[in-house]
Amino acid sequence: MRKDIHPDYQEVLFHDTNADVFFLTRSTAKTKATREYEGKEYPYYPLDISSASHPFYTGEQRKTSTEGRVASFNKRFGAFGGRSKKAADAAE
Repeated sequence: MRKDIHPDYQEVLFHDTNADVFFLTRSTAKTKATREYEGKEYPYYPLDISSASHPFYTGEQRKTSTEGRVASFNKRFGAFGGRSKKAADAAE
């Protein structure tokens, strides 16, 4: 095997922040943060989702509020639709 061509393969502590679950496994992920786990210091890598919190693996479905999503969209992009409602009412 040639030297200095492979990334550093080390134990890394992954943290699913949604489920508050820690996974210790070997990885080439690079991170500057460290955290102590079971009395030993490991490189720390936070995750938004993993098999511990993903609906496919947990069997739980999360329903989002459609009304809230539409209102949020209109709030962000409603001004791009051309004339505002007040201008349209005034023109009539």
